[in-house]
Amino acid sequence: MDGVWSVESETATQPSLHEHERAPPERNSLIPPFWKKHERSQSSLSAASTDNLSRPKPILLEDHTDAGSEQCKALWAKSVSIDDYVIVNGSAPGLGAYVVWVCTVETLDGGPMKVNKRYSEFVELRQRLLKTFPHAAGMLPPMPPKSVISRFRPRFLERRKIGLSYFLNCILLNPEFSGSPVLKEFLFS
Repeated sequence: MDGVWSVESETATQPSLHEHERAPPERNSLIPPFWKKHERSQSSLSAASTDNLSRPKPILLEDHTDAGSEQCKALWAKSVSIDDYVIVNGSAPGLGAYVVWVCTVETLDGGPMKVNKRYSEFVELRQRLLKTFPHAAGMLPPMPPKSVISRFRPRFLERRKIGLSYFLNCILLNPEFSGSPVLKEFLFS
């Protein structure tokens, strides 16, 4: 019975001419574990994410402070920015030159206030705030880095301007620092 199908065995008695025509191995035959089909059950996390039943409510921030509280009285600035810088030349070219930062503080009363400060004055302010508020060191951002080589290059000065502006915003818009004599002395001297 060559080349004839046997009903009892359900297999061909004639050998296949091509390897790719072989029937896939049975489930019980020896198969490496990485060839087996991995069957997953649906986890509760993925089921919840696909169901889209309910989304969490958005976070709502509300200010419940009393307008007459000491913290609110300490706040007097609405915004602060460093708008520009001016390079001041020394007596000899390259010697004694420094940068003055032009700061604008918008007060809650509505009036802008212009302040001109050097980088060294910002550094001194930070040191004095650390001394006055040692518990609040984490709220004082680091100063932008110094550079002897790049100190007058526009790209360096723009990055420093951003860093100093961030520093001033963290100080002036924080009620713990904004009412301090240290900050007032920095701004009004």
